[in-house]
Amino acid sequence: GRSSRIALIGLRGAGKSTLGRMLAEDLDFPFVELSREIEKLAGFSTAEILGLYGQNAYRRYERRALEEAIRIYPEAVIATAGGMVSDLMTFNLLLQRCTTVWLRAAPEDHMRRVMAQGDMRPMAASAEAMEDLKSILASRSAFYSKAEHQINTSAQPLLETFQILRAEVRGGAAPAGLTVARAAKETQ
Repeated sequence: GRSSRIALIGLRGAGKSTLGRMLAEDLDFPFVELSREIEKLAGFSTAEILGLYGQNAYRRYERRALEEAIRIYPEAVIATAGGMVSDLMTFNLLLQRCTTVWLRAAPEDHMRRVMAQGDMRPMAASAEAMEDLKSILASRSAFYSKAEHQINTSAQPLLETFQILRAEVRGGAAPAGLTVARAAKETQ
């Protein structure tokens, strides 16, 4: 069913790859990094697809990669690219066929994490880049907020964020601590 396929959505630097890998390992599900699958399908890097064929071609590959992942994996953790929400057909497919989790973060954290990945342009540390980031976040929030779950990855350390994520997708919307306390009460 839908619930056995968990898709993480959100801007770049939200923690989709890191948390996705942790979650996949915990659930013993395959981990699908959609951007890698797109590159495999196309035989080009994301930058090359965009450079050679443009945004529309990239979106087509993205839809095909998602359709393939859904067809192949009844259970999986899928990390999506931040821009997936800009294609409505693909995003709706994701919402219908996966349990979606929006990983949110403060703009400062997005910026810090993306810079830590080492592929920021020299310009990007500027105030202008921060403004761009905030406007992208604002324009996508309406879409991201359609996810069934939302977790703020800036609110606590990684391990705690993971525990909250795990509790959410395993069916309890309560934070891990509460779930444990409740379970202890019930078994007394």
